[in-house]
Order: sequence, then C-alpha cells, then structure tokens
Amino acid sequence: MFKKILVANRGEIALRIQRACRELGVRAVMVYSEADREAKYVKLAEEAVCIGPAPSALSYLNMIAIISAAEVTDAEAIHPGYGFLSENAGFAERVEKSGFQFIGPSPESIRIMGDKVSAKQAMIKAGVPCVPGSEGELPDDPVQVRRIARTVGYPVIIKAAGGGGGRGMRVVHTEAALLNAVQMTKAEAGAAFGNPSVYMEKFLLNPRHIEIQILADKFRNAVYLGERDCSMQRRHQKVIEEAPAPGIARKLIERIGERCVAACKKIGYRGAGTFEFLYENGEFYFIEMNTRVQVEHPVTELITGIDIVKTQIMVAAGEKLPFTQRQIEIRGHAIECRVNAEDPYSFVPSPGRITMWHPPGGPGVRVDSHVYTNYFVPPNYDSMIGKIIVHGDTRDQALARMRTALGETVIEGINTNIPLHRELMLDAKFMGGGTNIHYLEEWLGHHKR
Repeated sequence: MFKKILVANRGEIALRIQRACRELGVRAVMVYSEADREAKYVKLAEEAVCIGPAPSALSYLNMIAIISAAEVTDAEAIHPGYGFLSENAGFAERVEKSGFQFIGPSPESIRIMGDKVSAKQAMIKAGVPCVPGSEGELPDDPVQVRRIARTVGYPVIIKAAGGGGGRGMRVVHTEAALLNAVQMTKAEAGAAFGNPSVYMEKFLLNPRHIEIQILADKFRNAVYLGERDCSMQRRHQKVIEEAPAPGIARKLIERIGERCVAACKKIGYRGAGTFEFLYENGEFYFIEMNTRVQVEHPVTELITGIDIVKTQIMVAAGEKLPFTQRQIEIRGHAIECRVNAEDPYSFVPSPGRITMWHPPGGPGVRVDSHVYTNYFVPPNYDSMIGKIIVHGDTRDQALARMRTALGETVIEGINTNIPLHRELMLDAKFMGGGTNIHYLEEWLGHHKR
C-alpha cells in the first residue's frame, strides 16, 4: 500500500478521497487553489499545498503545479477524482513518467475510451450493443454525411468525439438542418475539446440513462456492481441518481454487466469505470465510458457495501480485487440528490457565504459535502456543494427517507436546489419509477416559476 497520496481535486470528492486514505492508513496531501483555502478538507489535512490562483486553468488543470506538489511532498501516487484532469490521458502519462502511480486506468485505456469514436469501435468488437450510427468519425463529404443520416434515420444526434459533461452535441430532425448542425458541432468541439471530430447516432426518443459500475485490477479480474438510473437530468447534467434501476429485469442487467466485464478484460482495463447506456424498449445501447470515479458512486456503495474509492486505491497499489462477482450482493435501494448552489428553478449560480449549514441525519442517510457554516462558496467552479444520499430496504422506504432528509436540511445565505428536490420527491411519475431522460426538462417546462 502507498504511504502517501496526493489528491488532485477539490470539493466533496477531495474530502471523500481524504477519508478513504485515512481508513487505509495512508497520508493524503491536499492541493488547493487560493479560492479553496478555507475548504474543510484543507483544514483537516495533514499536508496541503497551494497550487495557484482561483481560475482552474491556473490551478486544478495545471499539470506542472500538481506534479511539482507531489514531488515536494514525496507522494507516491496521484488520485485525480472526477472532472478536471481525471480523464486526461496526457496527464496520466506525465504522472507515470514523473515516477508516480496514477490512481486510474492506463493512459492507453483513457485514450481509447475517452474518444467516443474509438470507444464505440472497441465496444462493438467486445460485443457490447451500441446506438446505431456512423461507423466512425463523420467524413467531410456532405453527400456521404446525408447518406449516413438517411441510413440511420431521423432524428439523429451529432456528437463531439472528445466531448463530455453534456457538451458538444446537437439533435437534428431534418435533412435541411443537417450540414449546418455538423459544422457548428465541429467548431464547438474544436474550441472546447481541442478535437473537431464528430460522429452521428440515432436520436432515441424516450430512453432512460442506465449505467453499469465496474471495478478491475491489473490481473485481468473484473466485476460489475449492478446498475444506476441517472435519467433525471437537465441539459445532459444529472440531478438525481438511484440504484438499482426501477423496473428493469435482473437478467437483462446481468447480461449487460457480463458484457461490460468482458470488454474490460479485453482492453486490459484497471481501476473504477462506468459504462453508460441508453435503455429503450428492453434494449441497451452503449454511449460512452467514464474512466474515473463518478459523482454518483455513493448509491452503488450503499447497495453493495463496497467502498469504490478505497478499492480504486488498493488496485492502483497492485492488489487484487478483494471480491469475486459471486460475492457481490445487491441490498435495498439508494437515491442521491445533488445539492447545487443555484436558484432552484432558473438555475442561476448562487455563490457566496453560507450563514447556516445543518445537514440531515438518521437511519440510512449519508451526506458527502465539504461545506460548513460560514464557508464561502467560490464563484469559480461547478455549483455542486454536496450530495444527500439515502438507503432503504425498498425504493419506497428510500423515497420516504429522502423526503425526511430534505425536510431536515437547512442551508442559509445562498440559494440551493433543495426546494426543487423536495418537489420532485413528491412527483407521482418519479415516485412510480422509470422516467426517461427528457422527463425533468418537460416537468420544469410545466412548473415554470
């Protein structure tokens, strides 16, 4: 096991990794920007290093500053968390060339799975079902582009090969709008991701977003930890996640889970990863793989009893997975609400000082957050300030616990989306389970304030 790990991230995930290190008896070095000097995990740190000013380009995305911090503190490994540099193959490569262990997959795996086109090709080879679409990157010839769209059938969606986080995609309903949409997406992809390649997929009308969590070690052992339903989204950003997915037969989950495991073994994947699928009419269609820990990993931890972050660290240290597929049991139901510092209905960010922070408690309630009373939420980063996660024996019990937890939560001084979550937990369709990825946007359209 490592003696010291540098945590190259901020916010609730930095605190989550710090806690996992403590349990493993590993020293955690926390890095922070000038805007995050007062964060809880910095105050709790045995060692902390300021890596630059507030803008993430000068701090959390500054590879040289992060690797230098690892060097001066004698860290042995770097955990990238999620976002920032977590899926940057170039960063993983630099970490390893500098003599540190990257807590995640190999740079090669990140490269293959980070490019949506090569990921799709790898999955087709591994027998994982994919959304019908272009074989690879769209050609420059407009005649061929039109031909591909006619073969796939409208509506289609144009996606950036290097995209992520809900950016770099455009839905096209008619041939007249096709070429303009392709050009606009290419321009956006080049500017945002440094890769102008785009590809085309069939736009499924009412799918659900289902993902399979996997863990793999360097000895080609791999397991899947059930599934999550992340269909409650706004602008491709997840708002509520739950596990297991309501109303999907276990046999279907087992079949797709086994294919994901086979794909991991085929590409020699190591660490934690998530296969994301669209699910419609009893069929799964692969869309992308996230080669890192996910924001929503706690719902899987609560239904399996497996600590995903600790396992990531153990696997990176060269240990074998401490369990087999047969030993993994799914127990009960878990739901997660992302708590964002924003207006609950206009979604305008609401940075500022938290004058009162009272998190919920009670049976089956977990709160992952780095904030506290008098903490200043900086305006420089993502608006998520925490997550409320509940576990119950049944989905109905989990819903009841979440309603209680949200009712107990007090956050004053800034706006948050807690009122929105309170309403959604009483929504008849959501309570019934199985809503599709468009449901929340439609709900918001009907509930305009």
